[in-house]
Amino acid sequence: MDRRSRTKVCVWLILLGLGNFLAYGIGYALIGGDAPNGAVRDNHYYVRGHFIHFISGQEQEVSRGVWIYSYIHSISIWPSIAVVLLALFALARPYIIATYQNGIIKGSTLVTAISTLIIFITGIIMIVFTVEFLRTQY
Repeated sequence: MDRRSRTKVCVWLILLGLGNFLAYGIGYALIGGDAPNGAVRDNHYYVRGHFIHFISGQEQEVSRGVWIYSYIHSISIWPSIAVVLLALFALARPYIIATYQNGIIKGSTLVTAISTLIIFITGIIMIVFTVEFLRTQY
């Protein structure tokens, strides 16, 4: 893929990731929190939102569908973070490689290491969120 096409793809990935963040923030504000901070008790579903309706982050009861939407959207934030960071990193890659030509670590090694770290950390967090979601459903 040529540089111009790669740049366009990266910019679209960044915009999609930022759009997901925006949608999450709007959803969080509208329902008064998110499901991972809430709870399920006696077939009642609660979200908790710090500093939205109450400073203390009081729970608010929501329908099961809203709770599931909120939890799934919370899970989707982690791959969005990875995609945005990796796209930004792909755009910066030529500059990083040019900057770190001579020294202890080469630029290409640094790009690979940081990219791997981004994927590993966001992947682990997404797995933890998914397991916790599944645990509350069954």
